[in-house]
Amino acid sequence: MEEFRKKTADEIEKDVIFSHAIKAGKRIYYMDVRKTRKDEMYLSITESKKIVSGEGDDQQVSFEKHKIFLYREDFSNFIDGLTKTIKFIHEAEKTGADAPEAAPAPESEEFKIEF
Repeated sequence: MEEFRKKTADEIEKDVIFSHAIKAGKRIYYMDVRKTRKDEMYLSITESKKIVSGEGDDQQVSFEKHKIFLYREDFSNFIDGLTKTIKFIHEAEKTGADAPEAAPAPESEEFKIEF
């Protein structure tokens, strides 16, 4: 049986095939392309937010991180959803109206999970 262990920071960095950073104020978004154990590529999106606490000499800086892993089979649905959401925001801002009522949520959603 294969033994699993946590990867070191250097090993994790080696897994990154392509990386693009987007700076946005106190946040940085990292778009990393990585490979699974089966050599399949996926997208890892990380939001890193700078948190400053304390004042003067007692000031401490830390980073809060959130990650999303997006696999190839979900790219199309993710892009469609993101495009619709951004389009909604642009249209709502053009009209100057408050957010219109959201479409009713579906009664159920089906997710396909493959192992």
